[in-house]
Amino acid sequence: MFDLHQFTADCRAALAADRSHKLVREVVARAVADPGPVLEGLGEPKRAGLHKLYHSLELTILNVVWGPLMTVRPHNHQMWAVIGLYTGREDNVFWRRIPGDPQGKVEAAGARALSTRDAEPLGRDIIHSVTNPLPRLTGALHVYGGDFFAAERSEWNPEFLLEGRFDVARAVREFEEAN
Repeated sequence: MFDLHQFTADCRAALAADRSHKLVREVVARAVADPGPVLEGLGEPKRAGLHKLYHSLELTILNVVWGPLMTVRPHNHQMWAVIGLYTGREDNVFWRRIPGDPQGKVEAAGARALSTRDAEPLGRDIIHSVTNPLPRLTGALHVYGGDFFAAERSEWNPEFLLEGRFDVARAVREFEEAN
């Protein structure tokens, strides 16, 4: 069975050995390679939400459960991340800043669909939006190389793609509203 305490210890040890995402990605990839034990250990997702599993200044581990057909606006993290899916799918659209735009506008620059058993890193400067394209919940382990809740971050208005300050409370509300 998936042991959250061991997973956390393994992520912390990986981070201590290499401050980048590389070794943490290996830990996450091992965990989601066989999603059954993760589902047993964390429980079958019942509600959309950002479920905090571990949190420190150097490392945050979340169980992110996306609501059916849920989409979150473009945002950045200001730290690397590793996403490992244990059920469902995440469709990520990657965005880049338009050079010289005074309002910080972004444009689409690529996409990647993540499915169960995938473990993918996101670089420190990545801007992405996420959609769960399925009519059911999607569950993923998200590991961040820093304090996910304290970082100064940006989000982009979904209609005009203009930059603003990331609103954690609004993001949490959107997950709750997806229920």
